[in-house]
Amino acid sequence: MFAAERRQLILEMVRANGAVSLRELARVVQTSEVTVRRDVRALEAEGLLDRRHGGAVLPGGFSREPGYPQKTHLAAAEKSAIADLAAGLVEEGDAVVVGAGTTTQELARRLARVPGLTVVTNSLLVAQALAHANRVEVVMTGGTLRGSNYALVGSGAEQSLAGLRVSKAFVSGSGLTAERGLSTTNMLSASVDRALVQSATEVIVLADHTKLGADTMFQTVPTDAITRLVTDEQSAAHDPTARELDALADCGVQISLAPLGTPAEPPVHSGPAHPGPTAHQPPGGAPAGLRRAAPPGAPLPGQRRPGAHGGLIARPLATGRP
Repeated sequence: MFAAERRQLILEMVRANGAVSLRELARVVQTSEVTVRRDVRALEAEGLLDRRHGGAVLPGGFSREPGYPQKTHLAAAEKSAIADLAAGLVEEGDAVVVGAGTTTQELARRLARVPGLTVVTNSLLVAQALAHANRVEVVMTGGTLRGSNYALVGSGAEQSLAGLRVSKAFVSGSGLTAERGLSTTNMLSASVDRALVQSATEVIVLADHTKLGADTMFQTVPTDAITRLVTDEQSAAHDPTARELDALADCGVQISLAPLGTPAEPPVHSGPAHPGPTAHQPPGGAPAGLRRAAPPGAPLPGQRRPGAHGGLIARPLATGRP
């Protein structure tokens, strides 16, 4: 395929989906990520798209949201790895809220194995994944159905969350930066996500490496309200996203990196779950307050590596549960 043909196909994919990872572009045009990165730079120079860490988006800084069919194919392996690791943060008998998204849908499939769990959600896809789970209670918000992501939004959804209190909130979005926190491209979705996280003691963001450094239109969770970020290991493999991780860690966000290519065993919940890897703690220890409480238990040997700023970012061990 000639360069002009590749670039036209790349441009069509970005226009159709709003945001596409370099890995997916390379797969579709059947070339290397190095070549695709060069093509994306050339298209950006012409003002036809914008580069993002690990991918490309529509020009103008604010990518439009791709539909559910497109999102299911974007960073699928990374989302699966993130869901494997995030599931280990949930204990038997927990009450949690789970927001809408393809990554949270993957998480819900794993939470179906956790007995005594109560899940509050505004996502039809999350509810469907848990519909036949034994000993898992699913509570759905009210609201108006938003067909593009099968989520309930609007005042009905927000009012149904008033007065709710749970241990953890799991949410995703369209972009994540240390400066602005989690953001999304839709105002109604952002409003419900804010109501979801306000009900939780801990806020856990699930975001693959293509979301890091992206800043979209509506803020959902400011950085100082995020307890933990669960992302894939590619986020630490490249300078731009690694710097973003270090900046988030410097803000007090705990970082957990999910390994790719070695799927985790399903968690067995005979008692409290493993608390998950302990992540970066800012100098002087964790700030006071529930949202900054240090996770229980000490990390196992080999789970930490030095961060660029002297901080620590958790990596799961090669064996055992994340």
